[in-house]
Amino acid sequence: MRWLMLYARSRQIPASLAAVVTSAVAVWALVGDKGEGPGDPRLPVLILIMGAMAASVGLSGQDLALDRTASIRWLPRRAAHVLLAGAVVGAVLIAVQTTGDDRAATMFVLRDSAGLMGLVALGAALLGSRYAWTLPFAWLSFAFLTPSATSAPMRVATWMLPPGTAAGTWTALVLTVAGTAAYAFAGPRR
Repeated sequence: MRWLMLYARSRQIPASLAAVVTSAVAVWALVGDKGEGPGDPRLPVLILIMGAMAASVGLSGQDLALDRTASIRWLPRRAAHVLLAGAVVGAVLIAVQTTGDDRAATMFVLRDSAGLMGLVALGAALLGSRYAWTLPFAWLSFAFLTPSATSAPMRVATWMLPPGTAAGTWTALVLTVAGTAAYAFAGPRR
């Protein structure tokens, strides 16, 4: 149990968790019922992306050289960290939704939180944990500014917004697997 507490502190998990919960509650309270309605996915995606960006802080420790030379196996710990962070981000949104109208279905929340955490993990492997948030932020910005997707490549590019699409589900699955695998095997970039 002591190892788990040390790991949580070194990865800034308490601060990340506080940021995830605070941002979800603040956005939900500020927007309230002013959204487009129960079918509008923009607010839940915004909360999920803020949670994923807050969780990206903990994808590296204080000293990368120490992480790389440690005598423990990092691969399962890194993969578990990404998957657990995605589950927590999704659970916070589902918990906040219970206070008002449901804007997003549970499967939509699970799909997007897993895909966004995979994208954050991929960002940590490619850019380092300091800039891991830039990939999901850039992708969300593109998806918000793009008109409704009609072609298959555009449905893949805007995967996080339309709920219940096969292209969105497959894109999220690929991002989750690729990002988690890249981060688990390579770790965060220096």
